[in-house]
Parts: sequence; structure tokens; C-alpha cells
Amino acid sequence: MEIESKYQALTSILQEMKRVVVAFSGGVDSTFLLKTAVDTLGVDNVLAVTADSETYPTSEREEAKSLAALIGANHQIIQTSELAIPGYTENDKNRCYFCKNSLFDHLVPIMQQKKYQNIIYGVIADDVSEYRPGMRAAKEQGVRGPLQEANLFKEEIRQLSKEMGLPTWDKPSFACLSSRIAYGEKITQAKLTKVDKSEAFLKTLGLRQVRVRTHNDIARIEVEPQDMQKLLANHQRVTEKLQSYGYKFVTMDLVGYKSGSMNTTLSHVNRS
Repeated sequence: MEIESKYQALTSILQEMKRVVVAFSGGVDSTFLLKTAVDTLGVDNVLAVTADSETYPTSEREEAKSLAALIGANHQIIQTSELAIPGYTENDKNRCYFCKNSLFDHLVPIMQQKKYQNIIYGVIADDVSEYRPGMRAAKEQGVRGPLQEANLFKEEIRQLSKEMGLPTWDKPSFACLSSRIAYGEKITQAKLTKVDKSEAFLKTLGLRQVRVRTHNDIARIEVEPQDMQKLLANHQRVTEKLQSYGYKFVTMDLVGYKSGSMNTTLSHVNRS
């Protein structure tokens, strides 16, 4: 299907929904979804809701506010706490299920109280082939993913975002800070803060796409292959800074950045 046809399919899906609450993180996908929803349904029929929590960097929250304002969308920020969700901090294979289920638990009352008719979120066609337990939570709660329904892939969303003039068209992929911590290792506020500070520092070096994967006291840094030399050129500064945040060992992953790389450790478990 041509990209233009997919976009038309997306607008048709949204028109059927009439009034929607958008789970809005400020990432590439949810920003494109919000913009398309506002353009299709009108500003009064769309509400963007951002969940501010321990796993959501402050910089992302501020960017989400700016993006919603740029689009002209109605925007509400709510306070949530993943660390308070039963089962979440144990960090097993269902972590993302617990997170998304709790998010939707917060969004359903907002939808009902403000008389919206659907909740939508930024799941995309790429996600079908990846381990995404949050999709199960969405299905259980009747939350829909119009981008996935329209079979839109990440690169197509970036292209359409660029055509719309959205600044997120080339924004690096983002995931919650908990995704940096190895499965089975308990999630704590201290670890989340350590990851957040480390990645913020690395970005000051001009590294575009960064992940600090955490394996107990080891920091496994993932950057895009073209940025590896830049990371190595600053190896002493990087090591000293990350050790000051609490890591004992600082390493670079020679494979480079890979979305969801922690999921490779789940190959031996049932992913249902």
C-alpha cells in the first residue's frame, strides 16, 4: 500500500472514532498521531494526555508540552508511578504489560469524565514483529492503535512527519528508562536516576542515539556505529562521569544501538 493510501486509511479510522484521548509521550509516533488526530477531528475532539512518572525523563516531559503547544492540542499532564505498580519493580518479562495496563487505568476515567469515545496510542506496524506485552494490555482495555491499524511503519511515519513540518521527524527513538535495566534485576529510583543522568551526559557529547543498558554495576553503552569513534575519543571523561553516578564498569557495545536489545535475553521464555 502506498504511503498516501495508508495516511488516508489512518484519517478514516480516526473519523470513525469521533472524539479521542491520545496517550502522548512526545515521541515520533505519538506526536504524528496527535497531529493527525487534531487535523482530522478538530482540536475540540482531541485530548493529549502525558503520564509523568519516575521512568519518564524531565526533558521529555518538557518537550511533550512544547510539541502539544506547537500542534495546538489540548494537553493534560497526569502524575503516575510505575514503581508503585504491583509486580513492576520485579522487572520480569511482563513489566511493560503492568506499565501500559496502569496507564490505561488512568486514561479510561479521563475519557469517560470528559466524554471522549476512544483512547488511542502510538503502537506502529513495526511493533507486531517485536516483543510488546503492552499491546496485550491495550487489547484488554479496548485501547486502539490507529497507526498499526493503518499499517504505518516507523520510516513512513518519519517521512509523513517531515512533510507536516513536525520537528520530531528525525527525533531519536525513545523508550522508558526501565527498558535500560536487565530483566530480573530489581528496578529502583536510584537506578533510574543513574541511567537518566548518564544518558543526559552522553548526549552533551553530541551522541544522537544513546542507551545506557544496566547490568547491576556494569554500564553497557549503545550508540549508533557512526558515533562509536566519538564515544571512544571521550572514553576517559565518560568512564569517570558514569562511575561518579555509581557504575563500577563502563563498556561500549560493539554491535551498536539496537531497539529492545534487552529482549534478546527472553529467548528462552514464553513471550505470550
